[in-house]
Amino acid sequence: MIRVAIVGAGQAGLSVSHHLTRLGVEHVLLEAATPAHEWADSRWDNFTLVTPNWHCRLPGHVYEGPDPDGFMTRDEVVAWLDDYVRSFDPPVRTHTRVVEARERDGGGFVLDLETPDGPDTLEADDVVVATGGYHRPIEPAFARAIDPSVTQLHSQQYRNADQLPEGGVLVVGTGQSGAQIAEDLHLEGRQVHLALGDAPRVARFHRGRDCMTWLADMGLYDTAVAQYPGGLAAREKTNHYVTGRDGGRDIDLRAFALDGMRLYGKLTDAQGTDLTFAPTLTRSLDAADAVYTSIRRDIDRFIEREGIDAPPEPDYVPPWAPDADPTSLDLAAEGITSVVWAIGYRPDYRWLRVGVFDGTGRPTHTRGVTAVPGLFFVGLPWMHTWGSGRFLGVAADAEHVAQCIVGAQRSVPAEA
Repeated sequence: MIRVAIVGAGQAGLSVSHHLTRLGVEHVLLEAATPAHEWADSRWDNFTLVTPNWHCRLPGHVYEGPDPDGFMTRDEVVAWLDDYVRSFDPPVRTHTRVVEARERDGGGFVLDLETPDGPDTLEADDVVVATGGYHRPIEPAFARAIDPSVTQLHSQQYRNADQLPEGGVLVVGTGQSGAQIAEDLHLEGRQVHLALGDAPRVARFHRGRDCMTWLADMGLYDTAVAQYPGGLAAREKTNHYVTGRDGGRDIDLRAFALDGMRLYGKLTDAQGTDLTFAPTLTRSLDAADAVYTSIRRDIDRFIEREGIDAPPEPDYVPPWAPDADPTSLDLAAEGITSVVWAIGYRPDYRWLRVGVFDGTGRPTHTRGVTAVPGLFFVGLPWMHTWGSGRFLGVAADAEHVAQCIVGAQRSVPAEA
């Protein structure tokens, strides 16, 4: 029997562990692999953070390197997190997978484990689920109908251009991963075809500073989800695409098109080597640019309201527009030998046999506190604020959950 079991030892689980250690609460982290392994195992070779390094602020571990306004590479993030683990030696059981967790008669939970030494069982008063919200890579059903000679992989599996066979590459999806992988392949000299979704974009810099630094000063990362237009629906929003590569820059798909990248609307079907797209390319580009412009204008208003001395910048002028929205593509005719799916993930909590989920399989909670006594979540995108799924906001959420565990607030709170 243990007081608290934390499932997952990524940055969210480690942050809760740091607070519980400080509070003297007995606990264990149950990690299916090794601490923070996703950063090394699921990012491509040229990956960089899209948030400035100063955003990296875990409990007791703040970025103190030489480039606070820069963007750490994958390997630098891994090293920074390794330093965090060494800084307080959390009680982690590695290579220990929770195969089922259920409520125990009389309170608490029973966890069935798969360990290097075989099956095991653990009982805990409280359980903190810190496995994030991205579990099962999404691929459309029609992916199985694509000619088997075409290599297919998910963005989670992508590492570099040399991993793929020679020839053109179709990247499907323009969230943060899709847009950056398309850029990575483009810079490596590959002929890239990119199917756009509905992701918005943001400027990297505006009026002398990183846009995310402006947004932090404006309080957007600290605003509770319920206070955003549409309320909890904000949790379904796609992150804006931008890059931290080479010191950071915009990702302008129109500029890529001028440089030879081929753009399409939403991919809707595939059969053999024949692909079909909705005529949405123009609309997707315009919508992304509208968000880009809107954020810049919000920053302009903040600068004016606060009387900040910041040099003005000219309005964005689109450098390219499609003549028409393409609706078809023949992979063979265009020499496309690979498809990279970057259309997101589905949550998978089938191991958690507790009734706290909505009809989409997502947990219902208020800032990580569920209606089931002793069951908590942490590290979810938009769990409480825009910063919740990022290094910038996870510390506050972890502290909130830890305080709930020790009894400061065991009931479900009102959204602040």
